[in-house]
Amino acid sequence: MKCMPKLKLSTKQKGVSSVVALLSSVLFFAILLLNKQNMENYVSKIVKQGNTVESNLSTEAKLDQLYNYSKNNKTFQFTFLELGAKGCSACIRMEGVMDEVRKNHGEKINVVFYNVLLPENQEYMTFYGIATIPTQIFLDNSGKEVFRHNGFISMKEIENILF
Repeated sequence: MKCMPKLKLSTKQKGVSSVVALLSSVLFFAILLLNKQNMENYVSKIVKQGNTVESNLSTEAKLDQLYNYSKNNKTFQFTFLELGAKGCSACIRMEGVMDEVRKNHGEKINVVFYNVLLPENQEYMTFYGIATIPTQIFLDNSGKEVFRHNGFISMKEIENILF
């Protein structure tokens, strides 16, 4: 039985192969980044599907009682819900932003942090379909969601969105 001769690639062919592999990798990651929001939306829907009608109604009633300021006579214009955890780096960066919002807009914006890793806060994670942390959800004064953001968001961006 004869062995097949080993193919030898020239230096030029090896270089072309490396460039093609690199470009393929870059293209793959670019496609992932472009579809990030679609993937997050898809996972969010799956998370929400884990809820029962009863748990949704219960959580909705709780949220309405807490954040519907037109009913509970509080004067906040918005609620800034931060759904995150104590350990993630973007969540830690968001702590400073939450403090800044409280300091500069505490009379207009109620800032609330839910650590979604704690069992008592899991209902908010599934109710809102949280797929990534941190996630910021902004509610109007009637408790309805007006804006959602995943990842770190700056004070300036929050002000641009709400005011």
